[in-house]
Amino acid sequence: MDRLDRMQLFIRVVERRSFSAAAADLGLGRSTATEAIKQLEADLGARLLERTTRHVTPTLEGQAHYQRCLAILSDIEEAESAFRDSRPRGLLRIDAHPLLTRTFLLPHLPEFLDRYPGLDLHIGQGDRLVDLVREGVDCALRAGELADSGLIARRLATINEVTCASPAYLARHGMPATLTDLQAGHLCVGFVSSRTGEVMPLEFIDGQAIKLISLGSRVTVNNSDTMTDLCRLGFGLIQAPHYRLAQDLAEGRLIEILPDHPPSPTPLSAVYPQNRHTAARLRVFLDWATEIFAKANL
Repeated sequence: MDRLDRMQLFIRVVERRSFSAAAADLGLGRSTATEAIKQLEADLGARLLERTTRHVTPTLEGQAHYQRCLAILSDIEEAESAFRDSRPRGLLRIDAHPLLTRTFLLPHLPEFLDRYPGLDLHIGQGDRLVDLVREGVDCALRAGELADSGLIARRLATINEVTCASPAYLARHGMPATLTDLQAGHLCVGFVSSRTGEVMPLEFIDGQAIKLISLGSRVTVNNSDTMTDLCRLGFGLIQAPHYRLAQDLAEGRLIEILPDHPPSPTPLSAVYPQNRHTAARLRVFLDWATEIFAKANL
């Protein structure tokens, strides 16, 4: 293992807080990773990592060396990318919602990987917010307004949202004609926010203002696929991206309500740690994703 490989390994250990996870990310054996870091510490004459049975954390010297390694490897990748025959290579780890992935990314994925034969892709999927640095994820696609997390964000698209209910639900509760009608006994399928742990209110555009309305829920969930299934079964109103419900709307399984008061559109962004911004493999993915969503019907 040469010096640059050891730098890359050290960065991964610091970010993943684990020798095993870092070694797996880089296709190394754990013992190989452990010995390489021991040799790095011996060469530098400093203890870089504090090891416990559960976590690995950098010492003050380790944190300083981590920042230097980031800068060095960033400069190297930037220099290599300036050459015409330079091609991105290695493993890129992204995280995106399953339906978003299936609808927009997967149909174009063969072309993307054919264009960059040296690139491998791992796609993590779920509704929860991943910790990009701790979990070794290079980039995540996230919908909604972003908190100030220290991550770099690149806006990809704006997603149109709709409010829907099933025909069976509307037969029991009636079709609301105004926002005020919602307060007369209507229910929603409660979606629990992964950020707050609370059921999210419904959101409507009312003239120039945004109006938030909280309705009762007999069932609450933290998964958007389950939320949609419950709406089809008549458990209440939901708000979701139009692309998610387009087929249900077209085939009559769901009906849009209050179309004159839609939810405000949701921004879709790619977010990534600051130390990833010069990686060629991430740069080409971001450019490709931007192209995909610019052409998408959202």
